[in-house]
Amino acid sequence: MVLWQLFLSFLKIGFSSFGGGYAVIPMIQYECSRYGWLTDEQFQSTVSLAGMSPGPIATNSATLIGYETAGLTGAIVATSGIVLPSLIVVIILAAFFYRIHSNIWVQSSFYGLRPIITGLIAYAAVHFGLSNHADVIMSWTTIATLLIGIAAFWAIVRYKLHPLMVIAGSAVIGIVLF
Repeated sequence: MVLWQLFLSFLKIGFSSFGGGYAVIPMIQYECSRYGWLTDEQFQSTVSLAGMSPGPIATNSATLIGYETAGLTGAIVATSGIVLPSLIVVIILAAFFYRIHSNIWVQSSFYGLRPIITGLIAYAAVHFGLSNHADVIMSWTTIATLLIGIAAFWAIVRYKLHPLMVIAGSAVIGIVLF
């Protein structure tokens, strides 16, 4: 039963994962809460580990959640569920891409999806960043984390630093501060 729930949940997420891994984190969190697979703290740790691991965060999250829920078999089932929709869609779209890529309806729908994806990513960032400090929203760790995020954004936008350098610098600052 758990394996079937894992597969169907991640299959559903995989079919609706426009915008990449960070945009589906709220959907993954909803499914984890719905079935009681992980606590909020376990979920945050899992997503953090998935984000630090090479590869797509959604796939890594599915693998880790599947493993935590049902061992190696759960990891395989959850990963298959989240990857299968992309595989199917890519194969189908590749067959018809050159016929539809210049269609105004297709181009307009992708432009329409951009603000939704931005909103989902912003929601995930705010919810993920503040949920550790729900009791004390303006703690020094929240303020320091916000300042590190702003500095990282500024370093990439203004000074065109390589994101890997910004990640490494943020990690060092995090080690020193926390």
